[in-house]
Order: sequence, then C-alpha cells, then structure tokens
Amino acid sequence: MSEDKVVGIVLVSHSAEVATSVAELAKGLAGGAPAVPVAAAGGTAGGGLGTSAELISAAAASVDRGRGVAVLTDLGSAVLTVKALLAEGDELPDGARLLDAPFVEGAVAAVVTAAAGGDLDAVEAAATEAFDYRKV
Repeated sequence: MSEDKVVGIVLVSHSAEVATSVAELAKGLAGGAPAVPVAAAGGTAGGGLGTSAELISAAAASVDRGRGVAVLTDLGSAVLTVKALLAEGDELPDGARLLDAPFVEGAVAAVVTAAAGGDLDAVEAAATEAFDYRKV
C-alpha cells in the first residue's frame, strides 16, 4: 500500500515522550506499518508538559494524505484543545476526526486498521472497539 492512500494518525499527549513512545509502539505492533503516517504531538512547544494547538495542527498537516486524519488524545485538556481546533474549521485538515478511544490500545488498533487499508470510519471503529478489550 502506498503512503498516499492511507488514513493519517495523530497522537496527542501531555508528554512528548508518551506521544512518541505510543506512536513507536503502535507502529511496531503493526509490523512497522511503514505506509501509515503517524505523528506524535506531545507537550508544549517549549518541551514542557501540556498541549499545544500549534504542535497538533502541524502534526495533523504532516500526516494528511487526503483520506482523513484520526486524532487520539490522552487526557482532558488535550481533548479540549483538539475540539477547539476542529471548531475553528481551518486549523486541522478536512476529514480530521477526534476519536473517542483509549490512548494506547486505540492507537494500536487505529494504526493496524489504517495499515490494512481501512478508511477513516473503519479506523475509528477499530479504535473505539478497544474500549472493550478485556484484560481478565
């Protein structure tokens, strides 16, 4: 699958290290998923804990291949920042969508589904199904 035919994934965390690590984990568990553009948008522009609208917008633009961008977040203010960007209408690519999914499990499911050629609806469905992953 060529990289221009896949859904992009953005992982928004309050920590740059967490966002980067989850991106690496998801791609690794998806067999490397070389064709899936995944971007981490963690922390503030200055490297601290928090969220940055500018980092999120840049990450979304970097993974946009015209097939949609799935955005997964870790905690409350990350959700609020993405919602504000979506409401502004021109800060995120057309077809960007905030997914209501667990951060780690949802990221893995999203990347695996995108790597298999799933469209944005399929990526969202896989990520949200991760809420039902049982551990016991």
